[in-house]
Amino acid sequence: MKTRASATHSRSRTSTKKSSILEIARQLGKPRFTPAEIEQIRRQLIAHLGAPGKTSPDYIVSVLEEAGMRVAWSTDADIEGRYKEEFTDLLHFSTLDEAEMCLVRLDELLRKFLVEGERAAAERVREVARLGRRRAEMIARNQKVEPKKRAEKAEVARWFVIWLETPEAFFDWLEVRKQSPEYKERFGEQMDEEA
Repeated sequence: MKTRASATHSRSRTSTKKSSILEIARQLGKPRFTPAEIEQIRRQLIAHLGAPGKTSPDYIVSVLEEAGMRVAWSTDADIEGRYKEEFTDLLHFSTLDEAEMCLVRLDELLRKFLVEGERAAAERVREVARLGRRRAEMIARNQKVEPKKRAEKAEVARWFVIWLETPEAFFDWLEVRKQSPEYKERFGEQMDEEA
């Protein structure tokens, strides 16, 4: 049972956390907060407040939205309500094959939006790819996940990084990568299972 003092301390800590979230967000100076900025806020919060600063990304999103800040949190967060269909179910990469198809779709969308002069939509494609990279990295670091799956997710995270840096050369690079002895040794079984 909480005492009055501990309840007050808890509320104080929550308001400190909220005010810290808002202060960090203001310092970032972004017109819109994507998963990349949310993660940045989460890490800075831990750096500033230590263990009490640990919080979920969803809590950060709720604080930002409550303060009237724009948040593009999910892959469904489209551009002013347009292109919802294009952004639905983009990030599926349970297998290496699915990861490749995910990147094919992202690449198609990026090229389409660039040709159409839709800069905001093209940037949204990049945001989705950054989210995919972070998801793959998170799984790759999770010690509870089996080593084989962690290695696969580390590989997928690498793919996202390279696609984000050089989308025009990515698929040529990927074909060369998949033929490398190191890749075949690490993922040859998955390639056979997926074929």
